[in-house]
Amino acid sequence: MKKLYRILLITLVVFVGLAGIALLAVGYIGRRALPDYNKNVSLIGLKSEVKVIRDERAVPHVFAKNSHDLYMATGYLMAQDRLWQMDLLRRVTLGRLSEIFGADMIETDQLLRALRMSDKSRMVIDSLSPEMRADLEAFAAGVNQRMNEMGSKLPPEFTILGYKPEPWEPVHTVNLIGYMSWDLAGSWQNEIALNKLRGNMPEEKWLQLFPDMALQKTYVYPNAGNFALLESAKKLEGLGLEIRNGSNNWAVSGSRTTSGKAMLANDMHLGFGLPGIWYQIHQTIEGEFSVSGVALPGAPAVICGHNDHIAWGMTNLYVDEMDFYVETINSEGTYYSYNGNSLPLEKRIEKIAVKGGDTVVKTNIFTHRGPIISGFKGVEDYKISMRWTGNDYSNELRTIMLLNRARNWTDFRNAVRTFGAVAQNIVYADAEGNIGLQVTGNVPIRKAGNAVFVYPGQTDEYDWIGSVPFDELPFEFNPERGYVSSANNRTTGPEYPHYIGFWYDNSARIDRIRTMIESYDKLDAEAFMNIHMDQTTAFAPWFVEKMVPVLQSSSDISPLASESLSLIENWDYSMPANAPQPAIFDGFYRHFMANLLKDEVVDAYTELGGGLLRHIFTQTFNNPASSLVDDINTPEVEDFDDLVLKSFEDAVAELSAQLGNKPANWKWGDIHQLTLSHPMGRVKALDKLLGLNKGPYPVGGSFHTVNPMGYSFHKNYNVTHGASQRHIYNTGDWSQSYTVIPTGVSGIPASKYYASQRNMFLNGEYFREPWSREEIETMAKYQATFSPAAK
Repeated sequence: MKKLYRILLITLVVFVGLAGIALLAVGYIGRRALPDYNKNVSLIGLKSEVKVIRDERAVPHVFAKNSHDLYMATGYLMAQDRLWQMDLLRRVTLGRLSEIFGADMIETDQLLRALRMSDKSRMVIDSLSPEMRADLEAFAAGVNQRMNEMGSKLPPEFTILGYKPEPWEPVHTVNLIGYMSWDLAGSWQNEIALNKLRGNMPEEKWLQLFPDMALQKTYVYPNAGNFALLESAKKLEGLGLEIRNGSNNWAVSGSRTTSGKAMLANDMHLGFGLPGIWYQIHQTIEGEFSVSGVALPGAPAVICGHNDHIAWGMTNLYVDEMDFYVETINSEGTYYSYNGNSLPLEKRIEKIAVKGGDTVVKTNIFTHRGPIISGFKGVEDYKISMRWTGNDYSNELRTIMLLNRARNWTDFRNAVRTFGAVAQNIVYADAEGNIGLQVTGNVPIRKAGNAVFVYPGQTDEYDWIGSVPFDELPFEFNPERGYVSSANNRTTGPEYPHYIGFWYDNSARIDRIRTMIESYDKLDAEAFMNIHMDQTTAFAPWFVEKMVPVLQSSSDISPLASESLSLIENWDYSMPANAPQPAIFDGFYRHFMANLLKDEVVDAYTELGGGLLRHIFTQTFNNPASSLVDDINTPEVEDFDDLVLKSFEDAVAELSAQLGNKPANWKWGDIHQLTLSHPMGRVKALDKLLGLNKGPYPVGGSFHTVNPMGYSFHKNYNVTHGASQRHIYNTGDWSQSYTVIPTGVSGIPASKYYASQRNMFLNGEYFREPWSREEIETMAKYQATFSPAAK
């Protein structure tokens, strides 16, 4: 027995020892890439000394003497903090995810290659001035020197996935334009899905699935008629790479602020994840310009932010940036018919390397319009091509570089002229007190139709004939009301002569923002913060007013539903995490839409986007006699009241199963939670060992509140998208500007700056941004000097 005991004891000691060694190894892998922010750096090719000061957030403030050195140092810093994220985004734009994630990504890679992002990027690079091209090359050189310096001490994701990053090239930076353009595209999800349904339901019902523009009466540009006088893709969502497409921005003139100076706010609504999509940075070329804001990892300049003279921020325009065409292709698959001629199809052979497997060969096919995408959308009966503005010439890099240096409204408009593939409403404020809002983007002009259908492609009848000239795009400058604002709502009224888009968001957020701005006699930073953090819904009241009488008059309502109804009757429309009413209303909304449409559209229901479903919700309440309300799977003919009751009962039954049978005790935050997830955090062992994910955190709000906490409508209430940053800029004193992001500067999970801002973000708190060099030096947490390497 003693011998057996000793054997067991030795075995235990060995096991514990091996486990300890394994933990130490994991710890080393997780921490080895952590940089020393106080370490001085020598860079080959640097012309002069660069000073890098990091503040309490580890946000770098970079002081250089010329643009070459500024962007070389920026490349080095981004690689220091975000190297694996940069490589992941690069792989998305190149269609090379299968190399690191395996065969599950083959079809996604094929789709991404069909978008031909690198073709567009080379066109952009060829058009750049020599100075901008040199800046791109300097940035790439900085990235590569940091990679070379790290050697094998790479971030843990490289070791876990078993590969090393390749050298960074300028084309990889410009490809990020294509990434942003593709992920902010709205037409991809809805148009094909709707047209797949066309032959499966009566035309009268099918037409009810499209937004009724007459009900969208809140415009970004109320006076735009006077402009001339003034699927496969779902894999990206699983990796946290689906950006989403909402945002809020507004600017207020000095007549409405306590300081008498213009102020600007922006929060771009993107997918939540770790690392965060934005990299905070402050860049200065001494004697030339100073700019602060957020950059995309892999790009050298600030995308949204402010300099000494102006501030700017963005919301998605929801332009109709894609059209789809049924092509007539010969049986050999070599030609397609166009205007009575047979034109050759372009074929590209794609060799997709697969981790742990053989290289897979796929073929992408193109017409003059673009790629054949029907296979990616599950359409087998037709060959559908896609025309996309993302393939047309634009020069977002020029725009961003010029915005960073702009001094006034004229400079601003000159800069944004080439912001074509990523169509936006860009808000503006300057130190002279001016405010403005400008539409940017390539807005197609069609020969015929406003293309929300899939059109026949045999002729040029539905082709594009150009883009709306920049000077005919809507804008506002110093309007009499004293503010400008946008929140993805309808751009213009019917008086505007050009068709812009169809897939706008509901006006609830913009209505609430404007109501709050108007409620203040004078606004200051605190008022702006209150607007940013507002979680009172302007979406729900109109529906509640119509559904409550229906439920009150029902003799069949259950005790549970009746108890829940009493809570809705006394709701003030706020949506905090600790209240039951948000869960009841959003639950009703989800079940109402499922009950309304699933009998008609069946499996295609999950292909319909959340924005589209919100419009159908509104239109059905506006027209209770809609033929869609009847459930075609039952012998009875259901009416609107039946649908409301059933949906309310279904919602409260679901909530009872999740939260118990006492509606007054239900808490929205118990089912509506935010987890900041890393792309590899789905592997629980990795998450536990490396701390990849953060959360879950109970949160209030919803997709329809100004402080948005949106969820994947077809799945559950887990939060997937919301504000990716919050900025408040005071043009009268830039040092009284405030910002926060939901994550942190570092993309290395072991860093204390990996998700260091999350609690402040969740609590509605902000960092005051230092602006002058003197204040930055006083607040310095880390300092490093970058020097030219000895020859």
